[in-house]
Amino acid sequence: MMNKFQTKWFYLIFLALVWGSSFILMKKALIGLSPIQIGALRIIIATIFLLIIGYKSLKKIKREQWKYVFLSALLATFFPSFMYAYAISGIDSSIASILNSLTPFNTLLIGSLFFGITFKTNHLLGILIGLLGTCILILKGADLNPNQNYWFALLPILSSIGYACNVNIIKKYLQELEPLAITTGNFILIVIPALIVLFFTGFFTTLEFTEDVNQGLFYIGILAIVGTGIAKVMFNKLIHISSPVFSTSVTYLIPIVAVLWGIIDGEKLSLIQLLAGIIILFGVYLVNRKK
Repeated sequence: MMNKFQTKWFYLIFLALVWGSSFILMKKALIGLSPIQIGALRIIIATIFLLIIGYKSLKKIKREQWKYVFLSALLATFFPSFMYAYAISGIDSSIASILNSLTPFNTLLIGSLFFGITFKTNHLLGILIGLLGTCILILKGADLNPNQNYWFALLPILSSIGYACNVNIIKKYLQELEPLAITTGNFILIVIPALIVLFFTGFFTTLEFTEDVNQGLFYIGILAIVGTGIAKVMFNKLIHISSPVFSTSVTYLIPIVAVLWGIIDGEKLSLIQLLAGIIILFGVYLVNRKK
């Protein structure tokens, strides 16, 4: 039986492995599907899975909590599902994951400005060091891939702001609500808009189920069930048992996994980028070190 300290680190490492792998899954799915189809299908499949395992938990959501569940759904699931799919269509999957590392910085900033959360010197120092590593990775990636459209890099940055707002919302307004209820409630509220979006892509009328499309659907199925359904529940549990900064520090580890997948898939990586990965890990250590 793991104690609280061991449990939160287990969740952190599991989420890093799962979400670090999600970028390569989206990249592979883009061979047969459009970004908007990937975003919509990810939400729809995850909703079906969550209804199977978490339908009864919806009764635990109070009337006054639904507005925060809906806000959480929009900021951390609906919009990011589409923005990341579009981002990976324009830049390397590993670079998109690196930009996700801005989430802890945004969590501290938004938490201190709007939610009354205080932070210690080592938190700020760790995040700044982590951001330094992130900047090195981004700049070197742009140098190695000069033909990529880095306007798409704005999409993961906007998503990281949404994630940061979501963590603070859950911590302040939904702390007593169990994670499965939050996650299932999130998807119930956005599945209809996702179905409407998918319908207007011609998925139900004009799509031909070629080998590429079938493989894309397979990758999205894995991403939706494991990377969205199961991982979202675990992340909400992590928020409950740890601080907002600790829970979002998973975004420092995600690029390590994503970059390794990128290397396997033929994406370029330099020794300087490997060094940047070590700097990021040191930032994670400082963020979570007890004085």
